[in-house]
Amino acid sequence: MSAVERPEQIVELISGYIGEHPGAVVIEEGKQIFDFATARYAASMERDRCLLQLWSEESNIVRRVSAAEIKNGILRLTAQRFGQTKPARLEICSEAERRSPSSLKAMRAAYRRTLERTLNRAFPGWTLERLGTTADLEHSFGAVCARGLLRRGQERVAIVGCEGETQATIDDSVAVAVLWLDYCRQHHSASGHVSALALFVPEGRAQTAQLRLSHLNREAVQWRLFALDEHTEQAEELDLASELNLNTRLVRCFSREQCRERFAKSIARLLALCPQAEIVPHSTAAVGFRFHGLEFARATMEPDRHFRIGERIIFGAAPAEYELNDETEPLLRELIERLRERRGGRVRNDPFYRLQPERWLQSMVERELERLDPRIDPAQFYPQVPAFAGAERAVIDLLCVTRDGRLAVVELKAAEDFHLPVQGLDYWARVRWHHRRGEFQSHGYFPGRILSERDPILILAAPALHVHTTTATMLRYFSPELEWRLVGLDEHWRDGVRAVFSKEKEKVAALFVGYR
Repeated sequence: MSAVERPEQIVELISGYIGEHPGAVVIEEGKQIFDFATARYAASMERDRCLLQLWSEESNIVRRVSAAEIKNGILRLTAQRFGQTKPARLEICSEAERRSPSSLKAMRAAYRRTLERTLNRAFPGWTLERLGTTADLEHSFGAVCARGLLRRGQERVAIVGCEGETQATIDDSVAVAVLWLDYCRQHHSASGHVSALALFVPEGRAQTAQLRLSHLNREAVQWRLFALDEHTEQAEELDLASELNLNTRLVRCFSREQCRERFAKSIARLLALCPQAEIVPHSTAAVGFRFHGLEFARATMEPDRHFRIGERIIFGAAPAEYELNDETEPLLRELIERLRERRGGRVRNDPFYRLQPERWLQSMVERELERLDPRIDPAQFYPQVPAFAGAERAVIDLLCVTRDGRLAVVELKAAEDFHLPVQGLDYWARVRWHHRRGEFQSHGYFPGRILSERDPILILAAPALHVHTTTATMLRYFSPELEWRLVGLDEHWRDGVRAVFSKEKEKVAALFVGYR
């Protein structure tokens, strides 16, 4: 997004970014100086200027901020210290680990050498034709994963290696692997047949990649997954059986109706201030209030100083939050008015308008689920369903049921994202695993319904012009047993959900004709 310079816009952009990334860190002059896991902040306007105060138990700083923009997922602030005239760069990053380009380059070069030695042992008799990490944005390849090709006679094996960066990077290496295999088949078919793909991921961090690869088409490709110990340079090949013994658990369903009844007083108070607020029960002890998908307040059940359990309303964005009382109610009224003017008023370059577009899209889709698939029963669905795999937490955008009792997994994206298919595949596989064990009904989901024994349907939806060009390629490699549906939405989905196109697996070849 373009830079904003008005103080009130800077304050809102800072608050919105930190609210969306509560685990963010602050970097100044290349050093991490604050982590919002323990630090706090206050962004305010004073004398037509934006003042940002950051503090923790160790330190406290104040900066005058003259401009702000989000670039490559990082909030970049033009900030000035008091007593100094020259502005400096302050960055707020969503990820704690932000290594310098030179250190990243050296780390990836070392990993490439490790992977090359590992390949020589794991594939004796094969010749490594190429192995590199050069970015190729035209074909959606970044510099994170190493990509290579092995040769033995007329046989070829595509290679992808992902070293231990973030867990999300490791999980998403499956998408890179599928695209690299397809690229090799297109560009090296004259010299031999690329019959297999071997993906190398760090030892102990392979569960999601293993789950995703196990549901790809085995008739078209031999998929192989290796867990690599970078210290010993030993690689163990992992099983890709379609019915893996997942270390996953499903969260028990709670009654949303009872939650609304329990928080009737808080709900009435918030609706009196903002009749358009969306009521979102989070658990038996918490309910959220959203405006076009953006949560601005939450009610919880907590003990007071006399240890009496009562309702408590918090508004704002963590870590800058306020408890609602007579003194702070004017602040909440002011926040709601800004939401109405800037998010509801469709001020497209305003930070309030741009925040959390997928939550906004979800709030619109929930009202018109049948636009995604006419088979869906709009009377019963569950938003943001958590399912845990070990220490990882997956959140399914929408879990629905068709009129004939078949489960449907809905994954939404408001912006172009080439990970959409494999993320949807991941959630579909988890739902399938729990469904085959009868856990949805035993955990309180879809009461009064008889669920079909058939596997779930996977529904992927995004604005039509923001469906990534690689989506068709990745869907072609899904297991033929998986029934999926891709829905392209009208670009003006904020005014109402309308499907521009809807494609199933057998029609994927002509997927983007007329849309790109």
